[in-house]
Amino acid sequence: MIRALRAAALAAVLPLALAGQAAPRAAVTPAQRQASVERMLRQLTEAYGVSGHEGPVREVVQALLPKWAKAETDTAGNLWVRVGQGGAPVVFVAHMDEIGFEVTAIRADGQLELTALGGFFSSVYEGRPALVHTATGVVPGVFPPRDSVPNRRQPPVLRADVGTTSKAATARLGIAIGDRVSSPKSYQRLAGTRATGRSFDDRVGCVALLQALHELNPARLRHEVIFIFSVREETGLDGAQVVADALGTTPARVHAIDTFVSADGPAEPQAYAVAPLGQGPVIRALDNSAVAPPALTDSLRTLARLAGQPLQYGTTSGGNDGSTFLPWGVPDLAIGWPLRYSHSPAEVADLVDVAGLAVMVRLVAERW
Repeated sequence: MIRALRAAALAAVLPLALAGQAAPRAAVTPAQRQASVERMLRQLTEAYGVSGHEGPVREVVQALLPKWAKAETDTAGNLWVRVGQGGAPVVFVAHMDEIGFEVTAIRADGQLELTALGGFFSSVYEGRPALVHTATGVVPGVFPPRDSVPNRRQPPVLRADVGTTSKAATARLGIAIGDRVSSPKSYQRLAGTRATGRSFDDRVGCVALLQALHELNPARLRHEVIFIFSVREETGLDGAQVVADALGTTPARVHAIDTFVSADGPAEPQAYAVAPLGQGPVIRALDNSAVAPPALTDSLRTLARLAGQPLQYGTTSGGNDGSTFLPWGVPDLAIGWPLRYSHSPAEVADLVDVAGLAVMVRLVAERW
């Protein structure tokens, strides 16, 4: 049965891939694509969007869409772009939110008690500047270092200090319970084609969708393709769940475009999740939320090979937005990009992989 499914999937993708190679299209050089994705990645990385407050990121995404693209925002805050028509739609989803904190209480001494939004080690924020995103603007502060005694591997409670000495003074700054807290960030280019910035997860995925839309030829689509820029992924895949429930059983498959947390680091064990940076995007064949169907994995690898696009595959940790479609019987074939130092202020990615991820999204949309 498995062999038959693989053969059928390969038979479906081979003619489309070969036919797609013959169709004329405006050429985009690798250098042009890399420059484009870097420009967009810088803008998106420097926009703030802690889970539940993705509005500023959504505005940047809308500004970066091609002029012909028509975007709609649903009641959850997800941004939808539909292209093509007919047939069962193929869905791509990348999330706009980033990890951060929420204010849960204002102490008598004016400091803010926080709860984490997303999974990460809170110790990486200790002793760093903080930003409190209020209804009226951004209030600067700091994440105080832990007390020297007792010494713990993780701080018991991470707080934010905005420089006040009373609860009333903090309230006068416009800070309220429920406000989001993050830290200052900026995009920085490293040696070669490497770059660093907080919230590459998943601004890289958003950039891949945007670049694919700019290169896409809608006339070549054989079915509808839906691009989703989702919200609240880090706090439980909540935005994608709204999309999955809205589409139900109609999609042919879903491709979550998200991080592949890689062991490609100088101190990482090499027995798991190895996907070297700079060697192309990665099929998330297995993670904590989904298993990619082998037949579809084989088809995607064939499509990439025929197009000359490097594509890795492997297993990693974490979940992906596409898994919310599984209860509806929709296959989830997630495609990632290798990332060092995930969910830290110093995430590192390679622009070669970002550009390659955009190529894969376009190939899947046009040829599969």
